[in-house]
Amino acid sequence: MKKRIASLLLSAAMLAVCAGCQSTSASIPTDSSPVSQPDTTPTASPAPAARPTSLLGDLPVLYDTSLVPAVPEFTVAEDFSNVINADLLEYWNDEARAKLLENGFLVVSSPIDEFYPRYESNRYLYTPNFVTVDASLHTYHLYFLYLQRQVEEQHLLPLLQELTSAMLAQSRAQAETLAGTDWENAAQRNVAYFSVATALLDPEADQSAFPQEAIQELALINDAAGIAPSPVMNRGEENGSPQEDYSQYIPRSYYTESEELTRYFKTMMWYGRMAFLQSDADKTRSAVLVNLALRESGAMDNWQRIYDVTCFFAGASDDANAQDYLPLIDAAFGADADLSALASDGAAFETFTESLRTQQPASINSMPIYEWDDRDESTAGYRFMGQRYTLDADILQNLVYRDVEESSDGRQRLLPDALDVPAALGSDTALDLLHEQGDTDYPNYDSQMEDIRTRMAAAEDSVWNASLYAAWLNTLRPLTEARGEGWPQYMQTNVWRAKSLTSFLGSWTELKHDTALYSKQVYAEMGGGGGIEEADDRGWVETEPVVFGRLAALSQATADGLESLGLLDDASRDNLNKLYELNYQLMVIAEKELRNELPSDEEFELIRSFGGQLEHFWLETVATVDQSFVTPQEHPAALVADIATDPNGSVLQTATDVGTIYVIVSVDGSPRIAVGTVYTFYQFTQPLDQRMTDQDWWVATGRAPDEEGNFHWEDRPAPAAWTDSFSVSDTYRGA
Repeated sequence: MKKRIASLLLSAAMLAVCAGCQSTSASIPTDSSPVSQPDTTPTASPAPAARPTSLLGDLPVLYDTSLVPAVPEFTVAEDFSNVINADLLEYWNDEARAKLLENGFLVVSSPIDEFYPRYESNRYLYTPNFVTVDASLHTYHLYFLYLQRQVEEQHLLPLLQELTSAMLAQSRAQAETLAGTDWENAAQRNVAYFSVATALLDPEADQSAFPQEAIQELALINDAAGIAPSPVMNRGEENGSPQEDYSQYIPRSYYTESEELTRYFKTMMWYGRMAFLQSDADKTRSAVLVNLALRESGAMDNWQRIYDVTCFFAGASDDANAQDYLPLIDAAFGADADLSALASDGAAFETFTESLRTQQPASINSMPIYEWDDRDESTAGYRFMGQRYTLDADILQNLVYRDVEESSDGRQRLLPDALDVPAALGSDTALDLLHEQGDTDYPNYDSQMEDIRTRMAAAEDSVWNASLYAAWLNTLRPLTEARGEGWPQYMQTNVWRAKSLTSFLGSWTELKHDTALYSKQVYAEMGGGGGIEEADDRGWVETEPVVFGRLAALSQATADGLESLGLLDDASRDNLNKLYELNYQLMVIAEKELRNELPSDEEFELIRSFGGQLEHFWLETVATVDQSFVTPQEHPAALVADIATDPNGSVLQTATDVGTIYVIVSVDGSPRIAVGTVYTFYQFTQPLDQRMTDQDWWVATGRAPDEEGNFHWEDRPAPAAWTDSFSVSDTYRGA
């Protein structure tokens, strides 16, 4: 079996040039030596230049790398009599009390809709706060999503409209010039291709002059029913290739919130997914014409601007694009070749197609193909605005069929498991859970996982600082580490390590949700209150200083990168600075706790006021100018993302909700129960044509009524089974 693992990480290493968003497809090395390419850059009309470094640059290391944990141990009485606020447990049932005593913490399902309200109620009830990394990670997600949406609505959508209009006009001119030549069909394909994009951006556009293939394509996109051959890409063929998964055009994430965002989503999905296959001569001619039209229409600046900005958020594409094709086109045909010469020079076209063999195949397959197809040959090609390479998608790609092969009883691993990602990043707990689930019983799974772990551990900082997406993933990596002597007692247990996986996977689900449009999705091959006496309410910060430190650095990098792109307004700069300062202060407190140093009164007040600070960021990101009052019930934190696709008919979904965590901590030698909010994590499959939106998930979890007006709180889905060791659905007696 051909193993693809060799490209992992090394293919990602070039993402350090992400801000210029040079496509990885032509320049990803498969070993540690750089690929040597002939100098084909023309002297005139050059391809767009890539900047040499990421907009993120080198993120600073803010945390103390030499810190030695020294948290003293303490004992909790079986009846909790030495816990100063044990009255919290007065009405708890036996199961909840037993788990809290045994593990030192407990996660409880709750009806709250956001992370901050529990912290606010703690303050007024004099209950110690337990400040979680989950709450801080969720707050970064809110601001990431807010900024990306703002950039798309205010900047990228107008550019996309200008770009598409220019490309359709230039493609029509090309088709007129090339009528009667061998390039006519390729030119007409491009007219249909940009006609589809035009209609997706403006459903009211006059379609009377659209080619029939475009009308057929739009019907498939609007039906979003499943997998079928593309009428546009297979123009002039019967049952040709590629096939497209039209369920991907179901708007999801925040793209359901307005018609403009929905149109942007569908158009960028079209530009990101449809491939002009390298193995097909006529589709390759279309790719040549698209690139010439891009340059000749004067639309290159708009294309580059859209690509650069989206690279900053989500990373570079590993499919070939204009930056790969234009130098090869100019080398073969000449930098100033006109269309008539292009169509008559068969030798030059042969030279060009031969030069495409130098292109490195994409690491991630995002197309439906059959198990007997050669993956690279079947997927290699040009995409106008390809979806983006991500490290986690590369991990998942290497852990599904065919790479892990078929089990001894004939099963094929056509969908990965979310636990694959933290396992690959070093979590032995995640790997143990996968083994216990029987999810690794495939001939090559263990060897693939071992190779991935080795490469991930060896990844340089440039890999993790290549985009906001990569840096967010890097922020989560400490949550995969085992904690030993000197750490809080509860953190040294297997049960806490499992709980940390929900923190990792909850935030990862938000990352996948926020970048659903841009990041590639893995495809396997088709096979078969007042009046309360004031009390000691000094709280605790979850002792994950590295996570808080990386979140602080990520917040600063987000601001700096957007400012360098000219996309940062004063209010956003101010809020990102506040987010940096909050996470920096939490890092400092967590380090003090680990050294067994008592935080200052000001730092305890920060812990006490944590809910109010979270509420500020929440309001900044969800309130609009026409809203005088908004509640979490209108904008719940619960969300869903689709992670991977089995083209035989199903998708892997992960989802989140908000839970309450109770942790027994000792502050100044006094044990107490501190309370905070955490992610609850869900994983399940859905039919391919029923990819869930956030609104669907709110109905499923009882947050919103169904079409008949009924709520489903009682029959809401259960969290992932492996979370049972540290969680209960309710704490009250009789529950």
